[in-house]
Amino acid sequence: MASQPSKNSPADANDEPGTNPEMTAKDIDLSRNREHPGGTVLTTDHGLQITHTDDSLKAGPRGSVLLQDFHMREKITRFDHERIPERVVHARGSGAHGYFELYKPISDLSRANIFNEVGVKVPVFVRFSTVAGSRGSADTARDVRGFAVKFYTNEGNWDLVGNNMPVFFIQDGIKFPDFVHAVKPEPDREIPQAASAHDSFWDFVSLQPETAHMIMWVMSDRALPRSYRMMEGFGVHTFRLINADGGSSLVKFHWKPLLGAHSLVWDEAQLLAGKDPDVHRRDLWDNIEAGNFPEWELGIQVLSEEEELKYGLDVLDATKLLPEELVPVQRIGKMTLNRNPDNFFAEVEQVAFHVGNLVPGIDVTNDPLMQVRLFSYLDTQLLRLGGPNFAEIPINRPIAPVHNHQQDGLHRQTINTGKANYHPNSLGDGQPMLAPLDKGFVPFAQPFSGVANRERSESFKDYFSQARMFLDSQSRPERDHIIEALRFELGKVERMAIRERVVSEILAKIDPELALDVAVEIGVDAAKAKGSNPPIPAGAATASPALSLENQPKTTIATRKVAILVADGFAAADVASVQSALVAEGAVVEFVSVHLGPVAGDDGTPVEAIRSLRTTPSVMYDAVYVPGGAASVTTLRGEWRARAFIEEQFRHCKPIAAAGDGRDLLAEAGLIVSAADEVVVNLGVVTAAAADADTFAPAFINAILQHRHWARADQEPELVK
Repeated sequence: MASQPSKNSPADANDEPGTNPEMTAKDIDLSRNREHPGGTVLTTDHGLQITHTDDSLKAGPRGSVLLQDFHMREKITRFDHERIPERVVHARGSGAHGYFELYKPISDLSRANIFNEVGVKVPVFVRFSTVAGSRGSADTARDVRGFAVKFYTNEGNWDLVGNNMPVFFIQDGIKFPDFVHAVKPEPDREIPQAASAHDSFWDFVSLQPETAHMIMWVMSDRALPRSYRMMEGFGVHTFRLINADGGSSLVKFHWKPLLGAHSLVWDEAQLLAGKDPDVHRRDLWDNIEAGNFPEWELGIQVLSEEEELKYGLDVLDATKLLPEELVPVQRIGKMTLNRNPDNFFAEVEQVAFHVGNLVPGIDVTNDPLMQVRLFSYLDTQLLRLGGPNFAEIPINRPIAPVHNHQQDGLHRQTINTGKANYHPNSLGDGQPMLAPLDKGFVPFAQPFSGVANRERSESFKDYFSQARMFLDSQSRPERDHIIEALRFELGKVERMAIRERVVSEILAKIDPELALDVAVEIGVDAAKAKGSNPPIPAGAATASPALSLENQPKTTIATRKVAILVADGFAAADVASVQSALVAEGAVVEFVSVHLGPVAGDDGTPVEAIRSLRTTPSVMYDAVYVPGGAASVTTLRGEWRARAFIEEQFRHCKPIAAAGDGRDLLAEAGLIVSAADEVVVNLGVVTAAAADADTFAPAFINAILQHRHWARADQEPELVK
């Protein structure tokens, strides 16, 4: 690819050498027709000048990417081999073993055994990850999360390689190196780590309008999952299902967590990055060890071939999603993770996923992002895992028999015997033989037409309507979080020209009100936020309630962590009542005190404090309960960390409960609470004179069920009465 601008390049007086942030997207496009005195022209490694690097070479605008695209292959190959041995992206990961079980056969859609064998537990290995950061970064960075599943089926391995968001930043995989280079630490200083809040990322965004939809997702609460166990997963691309008769349907894959989808808040995420940067890894490991096995249901959205352009979008465009209200998600099976890795490196680090690992009945489409990934994933493993034999590493081996003529190379473990290592042969009795058509993989017989050219389909050129749809589908608190995220991110951008361009060229075209809300906080003239919304394609959805986390099902508090703050003399009967009710609903209860070890109740009965206020912040818990007991509360009131615990829980809109004297600790933390004997619930704060199992505990459980109580987001503690 092209070299960096030389030190002799013309420099803007207000910028670094070789950069010009005043350029617009149109300027960038037109720059190919200008002379470059003292400048540079994009070339291959061999000096060939490149005229177009935004679209891979395809057989027609919506056709397949062509292998003859030497520029794409060089660009992707060089990108894939940039890191040794860490993954360039998805370096920070965690994983677990489990199984998938089908609910009902779908033979009318696919002939894949995995979709037709009910009662069979298909082994799986799942790797979750952040995208931008290195292996040493924190789990809670604002980022996309990888969600990759390897199914070890009896027909071979099938890899469903996706994310916790259903869309992506770019439409064509040839732009992947550009996007990742922009979001990674800036090359001259190698900072910031695992963060998109810097100039190069937003410079790319401002010049690449197809990023608009994904930007809304990454600035939303979806980029801050509460845990891997509580986030959705998506296949991102549109795949193809093929039945036994050769009939084809288009499909999008979804993973729906049975614990519900929940998020952190930004302040909480930042605190966790310092208190426990491994919080997501630890959460996954600890819950599997405790027998709280995470579960997701696999859902599919199915379209006929004739419906690929029906809903005001092109389903081959990875920057678009298919609203669930237009095409419902059918839940067809469940995945359960029930075993942690035996060795992190051997399994989590050496697992190799590939979009092209398919089984009969599942095939790819002409999605240009997917098609480049078909090359890129295989190519990157050749370097990262030392050669072409990475499929023989135990975590990557299929359970299906392997017979072929692959031979030798680094790390070869299979010992081939016999004289014939070619096909056809007579020396080995013609074996291995070709599979019959009804057993082996047969690519879908898709007709192609078109002129080989670097171009983009007109059906891909709606960049803003789904970004607006996503924004309009959020609750008021969720929209406020997007605004605050944009203010934070763009507030870190040093160059005014980039901030202005993001506001005028991206945000204003999504929603002028959003642009204005952001502009005034980042020093951009309000006039830059003015603009008319681009038209919405015919048939396109304007809102999708399923996109709001607030509309996600809230049916269980299973595995939610609840802290009970105690000191010697706590009200033992009240604690036993509440603890019993919480555990019955599947919550995880931990006692937190001023010290570790036994803490005596007012009847002499001890509980074990496994966490201390000195080492355990409130951000580790989903809710807190302060029981009565004068001696206990007096001790806690004298401990500033106990007050901070309550204040932080309140600020993060989490459920808080207190009974009897426990209400005094809430008052010490600045909350004015009711002195009434009966149960009072106010903005997720549950209080009463006593903690009984009939009224107090159910009220607290219901408050936990809501996850957050956003109505107090803008309130100071003393305003709660």
